Amino acid sequence: MAKNIIRVVELFAGVGGFRIGLEGASDAYETVWNNQWEPSTQHQDASLVYRARFGEKGHSNKDINLVPTTEIPDHDLLVGGFPCQDYSVAASLSKSGGIEGKKGVLWWQIYRILFEKGDKRPKYIFFENVDRLLNSPATQRGRDFAIILASLADLGYIVEWRIINAADYGMPQRRRRTYIVGYQTDTVIAQKMESMADWVEFDGVLAKAFEYKAKPGTLSEFNIEGTIQQVSAKFNKGKKVSPFGNAGVMMNRHVYSVDAEPVYDGPRQTLGGNLVDENLVPEDFFISEEDLPKWKYEKGAKKINRVSKEGYEYVFSEGGMAFPDYLDQPSRTIITGEGGTAPSRFKHVVKTKSGRYRRLLPIELERMNMFPDNHTYHPEVTDGRRAFLMGNALVCGIVEQIGKSLYQFIYDEAPVSSRPIFIKRDAKPMLDLGLFADEKPIFVVNRPKKEYTLDKAKHLLIGLVKKDNEDYFLKEEPTKIYYTGKTSSFPSTVALNKLYYFMPYIKEKGVRDLYLIRVARVGSKAEIHPESKDEDPRLVFELEYLESLPNYEMIKLNRYWFKDTLLGKIFRE
Repeated sequence: MAKNIIRVVELFAGVGGFRIGLEGASDAYETVWNNQWEPSTQHQDASLVYRARFGEKGHSNKDINLVPTTEIPDHDLLVGGFPCQDYSVAASLSKSGGIEGKKGVLWWQIYRILFEKGDKRPKYIFFENVDRLLNSPATQRGRDFAIILASLADLGYIVEWRIINAADYGMPQRRRRTYIVGYQTDTVIAQKMESMADWVEFDGVLAKAFEYKAKPGTLSEFNIEGTIQQVSAKFNKGKKVSPFGNAGVMMNRHVYSVDAEPVYDGPRQTLGGNLVDENLVPEDFFISEEDLPKWKYEKGAKKINRVSKEGYEYVFSEGGMAFPDYLDQPSRTIITGEGGTAPSRFKHVVKTKSGRYRRLLPIELERMNMFPDNHTYHPEVTDGRRAFLMGNALVCGIVEQIGKSLYQFIYDEAPVSSRPIFIKRDAKPMLDLGLFADEKPIFVVNRPKKEYTLDKAKHLLIGLVKKDNEDYFLKEEPTKIYYTGKTSSFPSTVALNKLYYFMPYIKEKGVRDLYLIRVARVGSKAEIHPESKDEDPRLVFELEYLESLPNYEMIKLNRYWFKDTLLGKIFRE
């Protein structure tokens, strides 16, 4: 069976968030070329980290403005979080330069690559930007996004978008971003669209990845007319509200959009659940008694008399920030100024069990973006720069779910990955050279915890783990895949549509670990182990770890080595 391959080019790659998310979605995603360049910066920290984790092959650390399209390999999917400082939530909207600003012009490098690829331009595109993109600039709401959509329509793409707050779907950070997915009109995805309305709300790539319901009375439907220059000059001129809803689709410059309300009832991660043990925190991350009043001042509400450049006096006021940050909620949005010891309104501060206050470690910031632990660790990259890199990053879990949905639309089968997003990519041989040899040991710490409510009335499946798979299920990892024996040996009395939880049964040990069944489907062992050539159909359960019993407990299974019961019954026993 030929392997499905989606060749990926990653622009504005940062430390590889898109790559981690896509590889976590499916083994089909193969990054063939990537570019990371931080302008006006001599020390290219992101590029150092990227190469340390993924290797030199296909990596470009060069200003994208100077890279000829001929140097970029042909590919199937172009991805990138194109720089967004000009519409960043860290700056006031009135000062935003929008797509005409210094960083906004980098959109035209994406357009240039797509245009110059001609008939070989990628079939699919996947971009990320700040949520403000749909409202930028302040003087002409929605113009920037209209320019992007019109440009892509003229290149033959259908485009869907969605503003997603990662915390709304159980992820550990309140980070709202615009996600844009596009596909050429002759692709298998485009052929599946029957109704723009149904596609936006129910059937599209983003709707399948993140369920939502449309807010009543928010439908917006219109055409983007004129040349790009005319769109730039006239779109929505004089109006105070952007016509774009936070979920929508554009085809042939016709726009259909609504405002989306998230629908999610699964496990949730919090800031507190991702912190490392206090005794592992270096002393310089704790706030001294002397500096504590400065932090409280920065975090507090204040009114300050100021004078404008024109000489007018005015009162600058701002509300208070949570101090310390709430541990039972997802974290606030990480910004690039998160690092360093100086007191700041925007940096996270948590209170430890001992009563001391401290800043967040780089490993904790990585967890907020769902990167592997210590992904940004590098002897030449300071803790402050590691924090900066996470402030510029995206939430890998969002990319993973969209990547799964995109794959399923292209190939009409479930995606399979042997590289889940929590797996750390070790330093490559070309960077060994003793580079990491003399450094202090990096943290090996507790895993993230989740908030959830167990429903003891839900069905639980207990299944035997074969001997050659026991080590896999004994490892403490947040996700697993369980393959049953051949479907003919699975008990027909089990109602698959009622299964909710799963516990692996280890011979001579019993059961201990409880998982949520995220996906139940038909697959084969060859999906992950192609060398086995075993393509007999099996039931496949994609699992998410919840918790463990204090000790292994013996349970009696049936003759097929399974047990279908209720969670409450097992916990009572």
